[in-house]
Amino acid sequence: MNTEKRAELLGDVVAYIQRHGLAGLSLTPLAEEIGTTKRMLLYYFESRENLLARALAASRPDAHALFDGVTDARELRGSAHTLWRAITVGEQAGPIRMLLQLLSLAATDPEQYGKLAADTVEFMVGPIADAFVRLGATDQRARERATLLVSGLRGLCQDRLVTGDADRTDAAARHLIDAAALGAVRAPAS
Repeated sequence: MNTEKRAELLGDVVAYIQRHGLAGLSLTPLAEEIGTTKRMLLYYFESRENLLARALAASRPDAHALFDGVTDARELRGSAHTLWRAITVGEQAGPIRMLLQLLSLAATDPEQYGKLAADTVEFMVGPIADAFVRLGATDQRARERATLLVSGLRGLCQDRLVTGDADRTDAAARHLIDAAALGAVRAPAS
C-alpha cells in the first residue's frame, strides 16, 4: 500500500468533511470531489467507518503531546491554555467542528457514531487525567477534573462558534482552566 497516497487521501478527506460535515457522509460524492473513486477509498481505508475514524484521529489535538510532560499546576494550566488556543484560533479551529458534529451525531445515532465518539472523548480525557494523577489526585478525582476541562472547553468552543463572542468565551475558558486546575495538588516548581 502506498502510504504517501493514503496520507494525501486522508488530508483530502479531512478537508472535505470540514466543508460538508459528517451527517450523511457518502463515499461516492466524497471520492468524486477529491478526485478518486469509492473503490480506492475502500482499498486504502477498508470501510466508511474506518475512514471516518482515521479522519477524526488525524485532525484532533494530540492530548498526549500537550499533557504528558505536565509536572505541576502551572504547567497544567499552560497546557490547558495551549489546548484552548489550538481549538479556537490555532491549527485545531477547523477540525473541532468535526468533533462537535460527531458528538451530536452520537447522541442521536449511537449505534453508528457512539463508539467513535466515546473513543474520541477518551483520547482527550485520558492524558489529562494522567497529568492530574501525576500531580497527586486520585484516579477518580483526576478523571472528574479532566472531564470538567475537556467538556467545558469543548462547550465553550461551541459557544464561540455559534455566537462569535471571543472575549467572553476566552474569559470563561480562563476561569474553567483555573477551576479544573484546583485538583492539582502540587505547588508549581520555583
